[in-house]
Order: sequence, then structure tokens, then C-alpha cells
Amino acid sequence: MENKTYVSWELIGSFMADAFEKLGVPREDALICADVLMESDRRGIESHGCNRFKPIYVDRILDGIQKPVTEFEILRETPTTAVVDGHDGMGMVISHRSMQMAIDKAKKYGMGMVAVRNSTHYGIAGYYATMATSQGLIGITGTNTRPSMAPTFGVENMLGTNPLTFGMPTDEEFPFVLDCATTITQRGRIEYYARLGKPTPEGVVLDREGEPKTDSKEILSELNKGEATFAPLGGPGEELAGYKGYGYATVVEILSAALQAGSYMKLLTGIGGHGEKVPFHLGHFFIAIDPEAFLGADSFRKTAGDILRALRASEKAAGHDRIYTAGEKEYLAWLELKDKGVPVTEAVQKEFIAVRDRLGLSHRFPFEQW
Repeated sequence: MENKTYVSWELIGSFMADAFEKLGVPREDALICADVLMESDRRGIESHGCNRFKPIYVDRILDGIQKPVTEFEILRETPTTAVVDGHDGMGMVISHRSMQMAIDKAKKYGMGMVAVRNSTHYGIAGYYATMATSQGLIGITGTNTRPSMAPTFGVENMLGTNPLTFGMPTDEEFPFVLDCATTITQRGRIEYYARLGKPTPEGVVLDREGEPKTDSKEILSELNKGEATFAPLGGPGEELAGYKGYGYATVVEILSAALQAGSYMKLLTGIGGHGEKVPFHLGHFFIAIDPEAFLGADSFRKTAGDILRALRASEKAAGHDRIYTAGEKEYLAWLELKDKGVPVTEAVQKEFIAVRDRLGLSHRFPFEQW
């Protein structure tokens, strides 16, 4: 049983924002970065929350491969589209501004899309989709990532986990949000297993001979060396239609690179020609659609809600008394966690203390012994 301590949302948010600011991130941007990380934990998705605060964001700023001050450059813009260069700034800040641009365009013209190049890890993709749903719009986003998946019938990592994410407003208390990688699992989940000393489930990661790998720490090392690969949605080969996951990952790769003349596939490793760490130069895309431009927002929300309710009310399989729709479990997780706080594992506790002490912050956590 993993040992976790629940820490108040206020304390975690304050600590991460203050730490980001101490690292040179402007205060307003630091608050956005902290909020994106906490949103993952709010949804019960610990693999992309405060679990990644130090290794993905703090360490990359300290390593000089991610800039704390974000230069947001609009390269080209039309009434419904824009192309943005993030200049290796904070991916969450770049993405927040880009999705809001798409939303603003959609509210005025019915649809908006923003393509981004030279960005960095943007956190949980669903955050940006629900920026749209919270304003009554449909939100769609995707991002390419460092190579960790081989194409069907291949053994060389070419594509990333490349999430393709949709958010749609409904007349229920929570929106429909489908936020998932185009691989069976993703690096953040393996990092989470490694921290807890847990094996990776068999079949989701393979070696170059197609054999399953389960040692989580070993997988993380071998992914970076190209000796391990994530299986696409559906699994390897064609028997269970793994080519579909491979195909959707390619869709995300193209939309994350071709519209913005950005980097792709092997250009996203984060490793230079001499083995040194370099910026990742990731690409993203953000789409917002206003249902009011079709047959009305109220009609859309009701029909979407009716579809979801019908799915949940359909006949259950033996041994199961409930059917879920996308976004429902995350909503239920928030109802459970909103008063309890953020679950922080022992490994992350040590990281928080180390970051605090290094940056000279004064925060005190309930898991510390005094």
C-alpha cells in the first residue's frame, strides 16, 4: 500500500507557484503553471500532476532547456486561425494563451484554431479542452511528444504518445472529456510506477524483439535509448487493430508540426548531437468550436447529455453495475478530493522538500517531522 499524505490545494498551489516564480517565471504565468498541474490531480490523474513538478518543469528550467520567461510570438494570424512560436518557454503558458485565442476566435466567427511550434511539455491536455467547455464551446487539442512508439510492424521509436483530446459541453454537472494518449499508456504513468516501485503491466511496453517489459525503472531508461517502445492503442501488430492507435498518433504528429512548420519525430528527442540536453521544440494545436454557430448551444448540450445518459443507462455486463462516460470518473474524483487535498507520495514529498530548500522558500508541509 503506497504511503500518501493529503495536502491542501491552497498550500500545494502556493508552493508550486512560488517555486516557479523563484525560478524566474513571472507571477501570472507561475499561477497558470501551478493550476495546470493541480488540475491533473483534481481529476485523480496523479501521473501528470504535482508528481511531475520537479522532474519535468523545475529540472528542465535548471538545465537551461526550458525558458522561465515565455516569449509568445504570433507568426501569422487570420480571423479564425493563428500560428504561434513559443520560443521554448513554459508550455502551459503558451498553451493557455493559444487556447484562449482559439476560444475568442470561435466566439466571434464560430470556429478558431491555433497551431504552436517550439513549445515545451504542456501538462494535462484535458485542461485546455475544458477551458473551452467551461465557456460553452467544444475544445480539441493535441501535441507531439518525444519518440517512444514504433509504427505498426516496426521496432524503431518514431512517434510519441501524442494525445488527441476532446471536450464537449453538456447539460450535466460535468462535460464530456476524452483525454488519452494514442498509446496504451504513457511515460508519466511509467514514471509514477517507478516512483512507487511497481511493475508496468505486461503488454503495454515491448523490447525490440517484441517481448513485454515490466521493470518500470528499466523501461524509462530504455525508452530514452530506443530499446523499449510503447504499444499503440490496440497493441502491436494488426490482430487487435493497433494500426488505429498508430494512425491516430500520426494524425496528431502532422497537425502538431505541418501547419506551423515545426519539429517532428526524431527532432523531438531532447538530446543533441553530442548527447547533451537540448530543448524539445514540441508542437501543439488547439481548436475551439461554438455550438451556437450551428443549431444553438442549448440544443447541443441537451443532445450531448441525452447521448451520455443513454450510454450509462444501457444494459450492464455481468458483474458490473455501472457504465461510465468520459469525464465522469474525473468529476467523481474531484468530489472526493476537493476537501481532502492533493495526495502526495513519499517520493514527491522528498522532491518538494528538496526544491523548497534549494530555492529558500518557507513553506511547511504536513508530512514533515519537526
